Amino acid sequence: MQRRTFVTAMAAAPAAKTGQRRPKPIRAGFWGTQYYDEKEREQLLDVLESQSPFRWYGSTKQPPAKVSTFEREFARRMQTKYALAVTSGTAALQTAVNALAIGPGDEVIMPAWTWHSCYAAVVLAGALPVFAEIDRSFNIDPGGIERHITPATKLIMAVHLQGTPCDMDRILPIARKHGVKVLEDCAQSVGASYKGKPVGSMADIGIYSLQLNKTITAGEGGAVVTNDAALFERATRFHDIGMLREPHQQLLGTPQVNPFVGCNFRLNEFSGGVLLAQLRKLDRVVGDVRANAKVVYEALRDLPGARFRFTPDPEGELGTGVFFEFKSKEQCDRFKEVSKAEGAITANPGGSAILPIQPYIMQKATAHPNWPTFNTPRGRAIQYGPEICPKTIDILSRFAGPLMDPKFTRDDLEEIIAATRKAYVAAA
Repeated sequence: MQRRTFVTAMAAAPAAKTGQRRPKPIRAGFWGTQYYDEKEREQLLDVLESQSPFRWYGSTKQPPAKVSTFEREFARRMQTKYALAVTSGTAALQTAVNALAIGPGDEVIMPAWTWHSCYAAVVLAGALPVFAEIDRSFNIDPGGIERHITPATKLIMAVHLQGTPCDMDRILPIARKHGVKVLEDCAQSVGASYKGKPVGSMADIGIYSLQLNKTITAGEGGAVVTNDAALFERATRFHDIGMLREPHQQLLGTPQVNPFVGCNFRLNEFSGGVLLAQLRKLDRVVGDVRANAKVVYEALRDLPGARFRFTPDPEGELGTGVFFEFKSKEQCDRFKEVSKAEGAITANPGGSAILPIQPYIMQKATAHPNWPTFNTPRGRAIQYGPEICPKTIDILSRFAGPLMDPKFTRDDLEEIIAATRKAYVAAA
């Protein structure tokens, strides 16, 4: 069936398949692993046969250089000068925060709804997290950033959540006006773009997660990108116990940064090989999920009063989910109940947490009672809790929709559309 014919049929037939539901609801899976094939196997065998799984040296004179090749190709794909592979998205955040020299006395603005690693990276650097509300894009509300800026503000985290890019045209000018750095967290949006530019390429530094739930994956993994040589050198040194290895030094030229204390976030060659194979499939994964999301969007746009999640660049979003806005939490919950009964799983926005209401954050719990983050007058004074993010809590309670998968078949999409239409009408 032609795609246009299919979409038209679904728009005209709200309950086309509801009487033939599957025994199990349709659920989105892990994207990257669904594309595993001989390419990943070949990469792993290369490393196995080399007996050199450590990227810098091993049993062979020339280790297979999977990680280094991945870094070069990742930088090219993300349109940045430099890319550094690390062990996880969390490690990437810590590396980026330390590359920016964020530390005690500094404040970092981040969205109230994001993953724990954003908060942890700031606290572990001894700096102070400051939460801003989100808007209908589920990302940080640019209109609410400026009121949180103080003389101590050094960084804004623009977190591209659940496949949708932040409004960078509004965020970047605010940061420049106040002399504040911007970090793009692209963990949940690997492969997304904003007005033709890959997410991660627009700010001072960007990070990605390559964990199981992400667009491409080696189970765990992460990357840091930047166009700034000094930031790249600091990132490289921080991720490798203060060292600057020869391949990175050749890329940079004369070192600009003295050695300093770092961590060990080096990626191994097995993971590097899998990520290299996955990276070469990234555009196919993104194209497949976007195509499926487009079918669902087009088939649901005619629903009366339908109001979807806002995105500042519809062409650049991944299509992770098709989210409706409802007038109340109760209406939204009804929508989810009926959808499930009809054989399609719909959910509220996910993959993150409302951080200010987490008990350990409200209690300012740290690894040691004398940790510097909350032992300054400002750190002691700042309060977390539901009262600082009412808008975020409200938005997330009133949005829900089906999650997308790049491998959904036309039959899957047909059932999702029919179930979603019926649930939407029932909840209205």
